[in-house]
Amino acid sequence: MIIIPAIDLKNGEAVRLYKGDYQQKTVYSSSPEMLAQAFENMGAMYLHVVDLDGAKDGMTTNIETIKKIRNTISIPIEVGGGIRDARTVSLYLDEIGINRVILGTAAIQNPDFLKAMLKQYGAQKIVVGVDIKDGYVSTSGWLVQTQVHYLDFLKTLEKMGVQYVICTDISKDGTLQGPSFDIYQQIKDTTSLRCIVSGGVKDRNDVLEAYRQGYEGCIVGKAYYEGKIDLKEVIECLPKESSPV
Repeated sequence: MIIIPAIDLKNGEAVRLYKGDYQQKTVYSSSPEMLAQAFENMGAMYLHVVDLDGAKDGMTTNIETIKKIRNTISIPIEVGGGIRDARTVSLYLDEIGINRVILGTAAIQNPDFLKAMLKQYGAQKIVVGVDIKDGYVSTSGWLVQTQVHYLDFLKTLEKMGVQYVICTDISKDGTLQGPSFDIYQQIKDTTSLRCIVSGGVKDRNDVLEAYRQGYEGCIVGKAYYEGKIDLKEVIECLPKESSPV
């Protein structure tokens, strides 16, 4: 398992939201690329970047900041938020040099697009973000709740050839209350998808529990920003054979 530090971007700054509420944000850095460099220096093997503005409006709002991050660090980067057409996928993967993109809203609203991207780039480069609220999938930066149950959606993704999913329980994100391990266990019991834990991670014990349960990765955000976790120490304590997905 790998630990994946997160940088959420809004108006070019690194922020965190509380339960996905755009009105409840905390700014942690006005130089996200320096934050990314710090994560690489701590031993991070992958970086998770979300364009929050893009997730809401479907645009590549923070593209220049993401370019700066890519040019500053050498470790792989995954990017999500507002990626809803082939041009944007190509922009990130082919032009900027992002290692994989996360499709969320587009994956549920336009399955043919997801299939086409999987065929063109492969499952290693196309990850699906599944954001869950009260058992159902949410889209458009968590502002729209669908009538699709998350397990039904995950089974559909598996049939389409998706291999990697980042699953977030919105009710836990930014709360430091611990991940919804019951949800992840259900996913593991129901599918063969390689699941990355996201949302609610509060301390090193949560990260180690995700490792013990055999998940693909664990995204760490607010716990680091609020000083609840020593990222360098936790990365160092995991077995070195853990390699980037």
